[in-house]
Amino acid sequence: MVRERLALEYPGTAAELCALHHDDPFQLLAATILSAQSTDETVNKVTPGLFACYPTPADLAEADPAELEVLIHSSGFFRSKAKSLLGMARGVEERFGGEVPTDLEDLVTLPGVGRKTANVVRSVAFDLPGLPVDTHVGRLARRLKLTSETDAVKAEHDLNSIVPPEERGMLSLRLILHGRAVCTARKPRCDECALVDICPSAFKAEAKA
Repeated sequence: MVRERLALEYPGTAAELCALHHDDPFQLLAATILSAQSTDETVNKVTPGLFACYPTPADLAEADPAELEVLIHSSGFFRSKAKSLLGMARGVEERFGGEVPTDLEDLVTLPGVGRKTANVVRSVAFDLPGLPVDTHVGRLARRLKLTSETDAVKAEHDLNSIVPPEERGMLSLRLILHGRAVCTARKPRCDECALVDICPSAFKAEAKA
């Protein structure tokens, strides 16, 4: 029921629902690394210049760290992100023949790529099963009693057990959109929510916050 209603509220494929602008898996991977502790809007302002200078993993792998830091400065934590981008690009180039891998186990071996980022790339770029759990997904899943876990990996496993593989990426993105627009952290707008009649936390979450 949750999946069906959110699909009506936020229609589209995972690629269409993803707010990060990208043309290929490499660009999405880089953009997702940059999105840590930053907004999608900010990342989308940074990536055109980044990809103009470094359109491929091979190009990025040879980037001058100082020049890369300047390009991504506004995304925040630019030094650590530059290090991750360089390591990711070198890993893709040297270990995967210049192609972003599709397997979760391979993706998480790349610098700057955790399970959440790997699942974003799998679900959005490759249309493979992947359910990224960020703060919005975790919060809404707990409010809806789809999980009681606060650990993202454990919450992901709980959700995977009840969500069909082909729906996982889209559900994650719809929960994110709903969490930003309606089911916010401090003041959820339950009176505007399409899930209000089936949500165990309706009109309760605000009091707890």
